[in-house]
Amino acid sequence: MTDSNGKKWEEKTIVSWESSTEEARKILPKMVSHSELRNLFCSADAVCFDVDSTVIQEEGIDELAKFCGVEDAVSEMTRQAMGGAVPFKAALTQRLALIQPSREQVQRLLAEHPPHLTPGIRELVSRLQERNVQVFLISGGFRSIVEHVASKLNIPSTNVFANRLKFYFNGEYAGFDETQPTAESGGKGKVIKLLKEKFHFKKIVMVGDGATDMEACPPADAFIGFGGNVIRQQVKDNAEWYITDFVELLGALEE
Repeated sequence: MTDSNGKKWEEKTIVSWESSTEEARKILPKMVSHSELRNLFCSADAVCFDVDSTVIQEEGIDELAKFCGVEDAVSEMTRQAMGGAVPFKAALTQRLALIQPSREQVQRLLAEHPPHLTPGIRELVSRLQERNVQVFLISGGFRSIVEHVASKLNIPSTNVFANRLKFYFNGEYAGFDETQPTAESGGKGKVIKLLKEKFHFKKIVMVGDGATDMEACPPADAFIGFGGNVIRQQVKDNAEWYITDFVELLGALEE
């Protein structure tokens, strides 16, 4: 191939690359090596964690459904939502319509069956905070439950993004706040975008078990898939860095 032909081929490649932003986004994450991902995690300004089946061992909405006596139907809806088969907002609406949780039931759930922290998460969050890394909880679950979890990890409530249940004056279920970004598909990405704009973070890492977590990268600069409580095959197959124990992330910080 002559120089002129080579030059033409190079120019066409550049034009094609610039004219296909979406394709570039799909390709770029695959070009990041595992060591580069580890370095990015260790130098992040902020780390955002999903909550259900990541920071805690349970799916909060499933536990609430069990407490309210509609466990089986809701669990199947959760599985489909986390696998990406059903739009998140539609799945959330359908599940809550089945559960119809009252304020009293939510309070009793937290008192009688508090969520269990995933082994290693307390140490990991503490280590990140010691390094002056901002830690956020971004969840499609319910703020009342997530704030309870945040308090156990010394994460301020201002660093919690989750859905808000609404109740009538008598405590009966009245729906949920549909204006929250976490109430719809792509919501976690919207939160991360807001965090970048507000705090000017240069590097944000998202850690989670589900499709909604993986979809938050970009705008997150890296995604780490977590399978310590449940394995979502779609996430395991596509995450560049997939872990089943938070010890691995603690180890990366200590290197």
